Amino acid sequence: MECSGLPEWARTALADCTGEFARFDGIALANTGRVLDAFARHRVSERHFHGSTGYGYGDLGRDTLDALWADVFGAEDALVRTHFVNGTHAIACALRAVCPAGDGYLSPVGEPYDTLRGVMPYQAVPARQDGAPDFEGVERALRARAYPAVLIQRSRGYSGRKTLSIAEIGELIRLAKSVCPDILAVVDNCYGEFCETTEPPMAGADLTAGSLIKNPGGSLAPCGGYITGRKDLVNKAADALTVPGIGRECGATPGGARLLYQGLYLAPHMTAQALKTVTFAAHTLRAMGYDVSPKPGEQRGDIIQSVAFGDPDKLLAFVRGIQAASPVDSFVTPEPWAMPGYADPVVMAAGTFVQGASIELSCDAPMREPYRAYLQGGVPFEAGLLGIVRAIEGLER
Repeated sequence: MECSGLPEWARTALADCTGEFARFDGIALANTGRVLDAFARHRVSERHFHGSTGYGYGDLGRDTLDALWADVFGAEDALVRTHFVNGTHAIACALRAVCPAGDGYLSPVGEPYDTLRGVMPYQAVPARQDGAPDFEGVERALRARAYPAVLIQRSRGYSGRKTLSIAEIGELIRLAKSVCPDILAVVDNCYGEFCETTEPPMAGADLTAGSLIKNPGGSLAPCGGYITGRKDLVNKAADALTVPGIGRECGATPGGARLLYQGLYLAPHMTAQALKTVTFAAHTLRAMGYDVSPKPGEQRGDIIQSVAFGDPDKLLAFVRGIQAASPVDSFVTPEPWAMPGYADPVVMAAGTFVQGASIELSCDAPMREPYRAYLQGGVPFEAGLLGIVRAIEGLER
């Protein structure tokens, strides 16, 4: 790309990213092929974009989108609904499908994300010091008590551990089922969709859930979430979303589903764009001496880049720089506040076209040591690149 208008340090970082960018492009090509083939198999046409009203019975666009989604993710069935208020809501419905008595579940990679901790009881097995799963600790926990399910959170959340690869997710699932053959595996897939060429259902997950305003919505989905996996469990999750006996049969889409179809179609490309943005950020901020994770060259399983600033003022300066470089509400100054569901005040830069859309450039952080910011998304890459450059320039000032 033409970069003569960028500072020298940014041009150097771009040159260093070449190999990683090529890998992301290859992943996007493979995933786009899978999505395109699924669209053809399900004979998607303009008629699927029209919505429904009232109860929504017989909504062809909604029901075909479910089948299309299941095909793309390699699952038996899927439930894709704008009625999910966020990813946490979708994951909670998946958990209620596999833990109907509220008996609790095992979290094999540490504490679940802040907003999930009040959904039902759980036991967490901390990750190892190097951030990888403690497989021996997980096996001990499974042998000590019978759990109906494990919840495997793919992304790091507000923790210092590493994001899981699909291979690691599959290994955790195989371990759990070897100890407890009847246990069910639920994967929180938020931020991870299309970062690899396979998805959790292909690695043995019984249910996988996530948000449409992250990767799989392709920056177009206005709201919503999804659950995909075994058909019987997806139907139970639908009962948890609505009520038993109605399940997935009701739920109108008054505005139609075109943005959900088109967002899924664009999702592999948009995810690659976001991966390029956060990779560029890793190279530049590491060169400035900050502790970043993943580090340049490390495998990426999601669209998140964490940066430990070690200082609340530097953290706030960076988050505010991201907001100032955003297309929406660039004039707003983010301040920490007590967001519902979070243990600490959170500061958030989210100058996005879809409120809170993490596939667009955003950055948030809990105000606690080591004052680590979590940078997400950044599409298109050109805008993400400029956003990072301007935020760093503001940080240096």
